[in-house]
Amino acid sequence: MAPAATGGKKQKKKWSKGKVKDKANHAVILDKTTSEKLQKDVQSYRLITVAVLVDRLKINGSLARQALKDLEEKGLIKQVVGHARMRVYTRAVGGGD
Repeated sequence: MAPAATGGKKQKKKWSKGKVKDKANHAVILDKTTSEKLQKDVQSYRLITVAVLVDRLKINGSLARQALKDLEEKGLIKQVVGHARMRVYTRAVGGGD
């Protein structure tokens, strides 16, 4: 007798889908401590972008964009590059324009 056939189908290899990144739990509202840290620390950064604020202050992107807009209006930072997708800021130096 011949051994039973498996039906001609080979079993597929299961490939891993890669590493799963943990969901970031960033703040959506500026609390008092984050606001104070924003006012104090951002002036010492040389390069200021939305990604930098999200990473260092653990706030979400829309809150970071609004914070950058407010800081620019107050004159604490100045815009270096303005583009539809990316805005780059730097600290405002005492000399002024």
